[in-house]
Amino acid sequence: MISPITVPRLAAIFSFSAALILSPFFVSTSSSQEKSTPTPASADENSSFLIRGARVFDGQHLISTADVWVDDGKIKSIGADLKTPEGVRVIDGKGDTLLPGLIDAHAHAWADALKQALVFGVTTELDMFSDFKFDAEVRRMEAGGKNHDAADLRSSGTLATVEKGHGTEYGIKIPVLASAADAQSFVDARIAEGSDYIKIIYDNGSAYGHAIPTLSKEELAALVKAAHNRHKLAIVHIGSEAGAIDAINAGADGLAHIFEDEPPSREFVKLAKKHHIFVVATLTVNESVGGVASGEPLVTDANLSPYLDSQSTANLKKSFPRGAGSKTNFANALAAVAELHQAGVPILAGTDAPNPGTAHGVSIHRELELLVKAGLAPTDALASATSIPAHIFGLTDRGRIAPGLRADLLLVKGDPTQDITCTRNIVAIWKTGFEENREPFLRAAEKEKQEAAAARNAAPPAGASSGLISDFADGTKKTQFGLGFDVSTDSITGGKSIAELKIVDGGSIGSKHALEITGTISDAFAYAWAGAMFFPGEAPMAPANLSSKKSLHFWTHGDGRTYRVMFFTKSGGYMPAQKTFTTGPDWTEIVIPFSDLGTDGHDISGILFSASSDPGAFLFAIDNIRLE
Repeated sequence: MISPITVPRLAAIFSFSAALILSPFFVSTSSSQEKSTPTPASADENSSFLIRGARVFDGQHLISTADVWVDDGKIKSIGADLKTPEGVRVIDGKGDTLLPGLIDAHAHAWADALKQALVFGVTTELDMFSDFKFDAEVRRMEAGGKNHDAADLRSSGTLATVEKGHGTEYGIKIPVLASAADAQSFVDARIAEGSDYIKIIYDNGSAYGHAIPTLSKEELAALVKAAHNRHKLAIVHIGSEAGAIDAINAGADGLAHIFEDEPPSREFVKLAKKHHIFVVATLTVNESVGGVASGEPLVTDANLSPYLDSQSTANLKKSFPRGAGSKTNFANALAAVAELHQAGVPILAGTDAPNPGTAHGVSIHRELELLVKAGLAPTDALASATSIPAHIFGLTDRGRIAPGLRADLLLVKGDPTQDITCTRNIVAIWKTGFEENREPFLRAAEKEKQEAAAARNAAPPAGASSGLISDFADGTKKTQFGLGFDVSTDSITGGKSIAELKIVDGGSIGSKHALEITGTISDAFAYAWAGAMFFPGEAPMAPANLSSKKSLHFWTHGDGRTYRVMFFTKSGGYMPAQKTFTTGPDWTEIVIPFSDLGTDGHDISGILFSASSDPGAFLFAIDNIRLE
């Protein structure tokens, strides 16, 4: 919503690496003509198979009972009592429901996101801001038939925004629009990079209590026109009803997000219907923006939780911090979706994963539930994740179950046309006829759970029993345990912030020395940091069990600016927990309970003392740093 790719980019920034999880999914396929439970096909084989007697939602309508024959990656025929050649595998679908593979119409893909998506039945992701080089690699693999274990991808690539506007704050240098006169060249450059559609930011942050630069109405209209000149959809990110109205009047094809700062007005609904726009609601993120972790119920769902890794689990439990000036009210978002749907405006299911409260793949099931809560019938919600996005985005080969279309399929127990949560009880998933093997994710998640249990019982680092990290008495940056203090700045991701660490005389409460941290936060780098990092483990970012302690204590003084402590934990997900503190000329003790940082201390991998992201020079000192 406010930060569409904060989560993954900060993982790369603060963990110093962005590891791809490349899991081999190779299991042989049964070819028995008798009824069988699904057995995943190998990565180089998609055999002919028949799903017998399933309930079928074809993307638009419900068929009470039908057989579906898949051959060579496509749906060959649908009907009753289909006859197939000898050797075609038969899968008993009685009591189950067959759906088209799900389409997430708003996500931000990177690393193994597309693999995670497929595990939960999402066979296509429509990305709304990503690295165009990543997109190109996915397209290359897809074209070469080497992407059977990951969702297919369509993408906007780099979004259209202004200098210091939304989309520039993630440590990635991106082109920005300078003026309306540059709109066509900007759009043409995105298309040359491979953009399938154009994503435009029109959001000044006012709905969330922020103030950020955004496009003018003239620039917005110019970008929409430039996209249409090249026969591309123009999708506009909005945060307020006023912004949504401006976007529609500018000729936008669709809105990315629904607003929640105001109840939906008659003017808005009439305008949306008149201009034939579509809306990717992203209710999961709307709920999280209001301070409620939308994905938390998914973590305890027995059909989903066994496949969730620790990062996804932690992120599903998070929400956006709700600022004092926020105007968000989730009830407004639900009401807007309800009124738009009643007016016949197409609603598309999108999650905005992996924002706080979401994760790739799994969050589509929460989004479907919230669409039903907003008033859509379960069949309408299912259409919002299948046939509707396929039609709007020109994906004519998917989104429905019909002869000749791709065999992107999801088989679930029960009847999601009556109970939408049945989509979570997955029997099997196929992408172009290749069956997804979910077992590696199940095993990996179980291994992580075992490792987490072991971490809770691990011995604390040698030298940590007293709790003292350092009082700098020896005149060095060494610590009583761990790897000592070292400089950490945003330079590792292209930022220009700098920091210097120096031992100075005269510490707190009569000690001999302190650690002085000076530097400059670059005003050209939106998500900036600079400071001193302490790693408590045997290697950088290796977790250490410090659960025998309950709080961080340190003394500080400085230039009067606000600073922050960031805690990195393996179980805490992609984002570090952080707590701010303000310095002054006199030494002051700061006490931060672990509970304020959402941890019990069993897997702390790093503690960063950093300047805030406000630009300018800074100076502060820390001393007598300890855990109690």
